[in-house]
Amino acid sequence: MDPLSEILSLLKPQSHISSGFDAGGDWSLHFAIHDDVMKCYAVISGGCWLMVDETDVPVRLEAGDCFVLPSGRPFRLTSDLTLQSMDSKSAFPPAVPGGVVTINGGGGLLLVGSRFAISGRNAGMLLRMLPPVVHLHCKMDQAALRWSVERMREEMRNAQPGGHLIAQHLAHMMLVQALRLHLAEQKSTDVGWFAALADRQIGAAIAAIHAEPARRWNLLDLAGQVGMSRSVFAHRFKEKLGETPMDYVTRWRMLLAAQRLENSDDPISSIAPDLGYESESAFSTAFKRVMGQPPRVFRSGLNAPLEQVRPEFQRPAAE
Repeated sequence: MDPLSEILSLLKPQSHISSGFDAGGDWSLHFAIHDDVMKCYAVISGGCWLMVDETDVPVRLEAGDCFVLPSGRPFRLTSDLTLQSMDSKSAFPPAVPGGVVTINGGGGLLLVGSRFAISGRNAGMLLRMLPPVVHLHCKMDQAALRWSVERMREEMRNAQPGGHLIAQHLAHMMLVQALRLHLAEQKSTDVGWFAALADRQIGAAIAAIHAEPARRWNLLDLAGQVGMSRSVFAHRFKEKLGETPMDYVTRWRMLLAAQRLENSDDPISSIAPDLGYESESAFSTAFKRVMGQPPRVFRSGLNAPLEQVRPEFQRPAAE
C-alpha cells in the first residue's frame, strides 16, 4: 500500500454516525474533545466559521467546501465569531444515523458528513501525523469528492433500504478523497507529514521506508534512493518532518510492531526479524525507546496509555 493508505489502515476508521446539521439565524456551538475520533464534513449550502483549538486562524466555510478534523481537538462552529458559544451537547439530541439536527429553524447552513471511531492503542501517535484541520475549497476538479457528498445528501434525504450501509461507504470515500486532495494541494514551503509526502524526493523516501520496513536502511541508502546527497537529504527530511530519517524508520517500524502485538499472537521472536532486528533485545530496546514501554508490557495492556511516549517521538512538525 501507499503510505497514506497504510496510515489509514492502521487507524481503522469506522464510520459510526453519518448525519447532517441545519442551522439558521445567529448561533455558535463549541464541540468538546473527542479522543480517537475523526470527523469529515461538507458544506451543502450557506456558510459558517470553524475555529479549532490550538490553531490561530479561523476558517471560513462556504457551500461546496469540505473539512476534516483528524485530531479530535475541541472546535467551534459559528455564524459569527463574536458570539458566545454554547456547549453542543445542550443543542444536540442523541445522534441518530442519517438524521439532521436543526437549530433556529435551519436555512442558514447545511452540513453533512460522518464521525469515525479510531481503534488501536497507537491511534494517538498515528493521528499526530495528520494535520489538526484539513480545509478544501470548492473546486471544479473535485468531482469525485462532490459526487460522494451529493450521494450522502440524497441518502439522508430519501431513506432507502440499505441506506445506512451506503452512507458508511460514502463517508469513507469522502474521508480518503479529502485527504488525497489535501495532499495534492501541499506547497513547497509547508511542513509536516503531508508536506513531506507531497515532496517528490522526500515522499519517495517515505514510500521506500514503508515498502521495506525490515531493510537495513541507513542515511546513505535512503539518499541514494532519491538521488540526493546525504547531507542535503538529511536536512530537507528533518526540515519537513521535524525528525531525522532514521528516527522515522524506527518510529514506523514500532507502529507496525504495535499493530502486530495488539492484533496477533505472533511471538516477539518473529516480529523482531520481520522488522529488521537481529535480536529480541535490540527490538525491545527500540520499542521501549519509542513507545515508552517494553513490548511485552504493551501487549499485556497493563501499563499507562501511549500518551506517555517520549517527547522526541511524540509529534512531528506541525502541519
